[in-house]
Amino acid sequence: MNTVTVEPHQVDAAFRAAMRRFASTVTIITTADHERCHGMTATAVTSLSMDPPSLLICLNQKTLLHDIMFRARRFCVNVLHREQVGLSAAFSGAVPPAERFALGDWSRTEDGIPYLADAQANLFCRKAAAVPYGTHTIVVGQVEHVGLRDAIAPLVYQDAGYCVTSPAG
Repeated sequence: MNTVTVEPHQVDAAFRAAMRRFASTVTIITTADHERCHGMTATAVTSLSMDPPSLLICLNQKTLLHDIMFRARRFCVNVLHREQVGLSAAFSGAVPPAERFALGDWSRTEDGIPYLADAQANLFCRKAAAVPYGTHTIVVGQVEHVGLRDAIAPLVYQDAGYCVTSPAG
């Protein structure tokens, strides 16, 4: 393996290239604003703590969902199944926001938060913190409830494309 030294003026491009090597589970982040549902595809989601159970999501400040999430008190992280590529694309911008929830098997919690009933997992969160950093805001969600499906077959995104996982070895 060759190691390349990157000059300071090349760090941005090298950082982007390095991030393409990360494999990330594809999720749809959802919330509600009064009666209207909102959501977008996201891969910048990770666990934060087991006590209390919490996760973080990173939202670009230029996205439509950013300002809505900044005001929201609750949200759901819906982990997509490998066969939900079309739904991921729809929530990535291929479908206008007002039409996205017509696709897929969506339900709502008692307090109105939309969730994908056939997702790999649903993590229902209360927003615990929101910290702006650079171009993004880091949102900490304290997990209050989890829904799981039997099969583990998540949709994964790596090197600007969708892929699936298989056991190593």
